[in-house]
Amino acid sequence: MRLDELDKRILRALQRDGRLQNVELAREVGLSPSPCLRRVKLLEDAGIIDRYVAVLKPEKVGLPLSMFARVWLTAQDAETIDHFMEAMKKLPQVLECYIMLGESDALLRVAVADLDDYRHFQSTHLTKVNGIQNVKTDIPSQIVKQTYALPLR
Repeated sequence: MRLDELDKRILRALQRDGRLQNVELAREVGLSPSPCLRRVKLLEDAGIIDRYVAVLKPEKVGLPLSMFARVWLTAQDAETIDHFMEAMKKLPQVLECYIMLGESDALLRVAVADLDDYRHFQSTHLTKVNGIQNVKTDIPSQIVKQTYALPLR
């Protein structure tokens, strides 16, 4: 599906506020409600809009720390990587998991309550059982920017 400027305006608005009612969305992007709803449905059907979520404040739900773990696997074969990926998908503390090209094999963003919580998570889950040979953890000192909106040009 090729996105035109109206589609991009709809997507920008929904990235900013996924709870916009269709009438408000239509007014904001300059369409009448019926064509606007049709376009949103087409964007959903095409998989461009994947899902709608609520973005929570981590500190308000007791998970104020995000830790970044660089992971080195025990091997780079498909079986080890697949086992690692499946294990990470099952861990709710792992918010993001990327298989990397470069120095480390994977990068994780992990949500925890405090350093003790992370230490327990690491010693329980970031182990050889899950195909992990080594872990280096980075702790951010300040969040400068965090967004979920993709830049649509």
